[in-house]
Amino acid sequence: MSATILLVEDEPSIGEMVLNYLERDGFTVVHAKDGEEAVRIFAEQPFDLILLDLMIPKLSGMDFLRLIREKSLVPILIVSAKDSEVDKALGLGFGADDYIAKPFSMIELSARVKAALRRVSYYAHAPAEHRANIITIHELVLDLDNLTISKNGKEVKLTSKELQILKLFMTNPKKVFTKEHIYQTVWDEPYYGDENIINVHMSRLREKIEDVPSAPQYIKTLWGIGYRLGEF
Repeated sequence: MSATILLVEDEPSIGEMVLNYLERDGFTVVHAKDGEEAVRIFAEQPFDLILLDLMIPKLSGMDFLRLIREKSLVPILIVSAKDSEVDKALGLGFGADDYIAKPFSMIELSARVKAALRRVSYYAHAPAEHRANIITIHELVLDLDNLTISKNGKEVKLTSKELQILKLFMTNPKKVFTKEHIYQTVWDEPYYGDENIINVHMSRLREKIEDVPSAPQYIKTLWGIGYRLGEF
């Protein structure tokens, strides 16, 4: 799988280990050792994915994440020792696609990277007959031709994961989805019961598409079961 990855990691031993392993897997890896260097490098060339440590000098990982999300939907995987629920929520809330806590295995890291790149490739090269459709649910309009969502005629800015979750519901309006099903479908990985990732993405998605996020109408919670699309 040929792809170019920006690795943002200030710890030399970890950076070298990740770079060497991913390059052996066939990836091109560019290593930035602080946030300011990462911003400069990202502006100089295109990347297919970013591996981001949060605790980096000069410009924090969170600040770097916010800057990138203002201009790009490139997949971003956080790799950090800051693995508390708050840090996960902050990282995913600012637009990260996944979170891997240190210490991690290189096999797991490589699998997460490949899964993220597969998802991007699938949505970018979906068959034209699928992409040409427009799905309307009440005030929401999902354009599968260019993968955009609008509400009342105004585009809603979603991260790639948020868009994939919403697409899953809007293309299956009668179906109930468990958290396990959502994770396995959207993340394309086995589900090990980490509900925080689903909860954070669902909360952020509701903040963007619901009139009253605390009383959602589009994505309903079925307590103890999962979620389904609301009926209007």
